Amino acid sequence: MARFPSMDDKCAVLHLSRLQLDDLNLDHLTDSKRQQIQQLHLTYNRLLLLPPSVCFLSNLEYLDISNNALTVIPDDIMRLTNLKTFVAKNNLLDESSFPKEFERMQVETLNLSGNRFGEIPVPFLKMTTLQSLALGGNRLKNIPAEIENLTSLELLYLGGNLISFIPPEVANLTSLRYLVLCDNRIQSIPPQLNKLHSLLSLSLHNNLLTFLPREILSLVHLQELSLRGNPLVVRFIKDMTYDPPSLMELAGRTIKTQNLPFSSCDLPSNLNHYLNLASNCPNPKCAGVYFDSCVRHIKFVDFCGKYRLPLMHYLCSPQCSSPCSSNPQSDAESEDENSVPADRLQRVLLG
Repeated sequence: MARFPSMDDKCAVLHLSRLQLDDLNLDHLTDSKRQQIQQLHLTYNRLLLLPPSVCFLSNLEYLDISNNALTVIPDDIMRLTNLKTFVAKNNLLDESSFPKEFERMQVETLNLSGNRFGEIPVPFLKMTTLQSLALGGNRLKNIPAEIENLTSLELLYLGGNLISFIPPEVANLTSLRYLVLCDNRIQSIPPQLNKLHSLLSLSLHNNLLTFLPREILSLVHLQELSLRGNPLVVRFIKDMTYDPPSLMELAGRTIKTQNLPFSSCDLPSNLNHYLNLASNCPNPKCAGVYFDSCVRHIKFVDFCGKYRLPLMHYLCSPQCSSPCSSNPQSDAESEDENSVPADRLQRVLLG
């Protein structure tokens, strides 16, 4: 039996780590003593199961059972109605290890990094009180669209998995401040992430990125962007694969560029809607527009006066000259480059 530390009258933090425990019996504690325990540390033991006695600590707010050999979390964990932080790193847990009712827990911080999750469990995606979710170092292959349900989430840590695609629904996590997607297989970033206006840190190092969407410039509060270990291009790449515009697009371009007057009564509703979808060519020397047919270009934008990051943009046609030279050392500056304040990013980590 472990020898327990003394507990004061206001709050008890019970440290039972590194004691080679394979079980835990708290029957010798009085009810009043058990009610005092608010934090319990059971890390680096030999636990195969969460001891039943833990689930009777009615006022427990913090539970850390990391570095054991747990394969399942029992239904009795639902008794811990005051639990706010649950940490179970480096165990043997997977998506079938948690009770279905776990979604009713009012947990705010959930750290299950270093386990065997092949997907994010459905109950986790319904926990609207979650502020921090860490599932790094697992076997996740995708991020489900239902991640958008976690509206209180401020930190999402999914580094060290097998993720290749970021769903645009991540952009609906409007409270998100820290997004960690490093050490995955991600090839592109959805432009919708520009809606993460609260984002302070974006970790994308050690992926397969060759460019960033130009919309990333809208992340005005971003302080740290980590990109090292990606095959980021070292020169401008012009993808001249170009499907000629349709007759409808040519007509629409003419109407928009020539400012030809029209009203909703002149055209069918579908054509009115189509004309409202026109995108302006980003080349400041071009007054053109495009709808569906465009040329993909990658250009470098200067951050902090030191790093030039490859950002995706689209031109209206192959004949439209790029707003900046294809030479990455060119002194020519584009409108985008001039519009980025030097203090926009405090840290850009490329190597």
